[in-house]
Amino acid sequence: MASQVIKKDGTKQDFDPEKIRRAIGLAAEQAGLSEERKNQVVEQVATAAIQLADTKEEIATSEIKEKILSELDNIEPSVSSVWREYRK
Repeated sequence: MASQVIKKDGTKQDFDPEKIRRAIGLAAEQAGLSEERKNQVVEQVATAAIQLADTKEEIATSEIKEKILSELDNIEPSVSSVWREYRK
């Protein structure tokens, strides 16, 4: 599993899968999903992003973001829309 995340400014930070879950959960909440659906989306998307990180020593935040958005576009576009709006 990636032990480090490379941020946009080039700094490195410890990889924290919970940060991914929290971010997806917040976007799902803002998109108005039910608690049950929010939990499903968080689990499915976070698992995909964490699996991507498992294949690398270090991973860029941009790679994680791309994976998350790709998954959200497929399973819950309303959440990917909220995510994109927040990141602007």
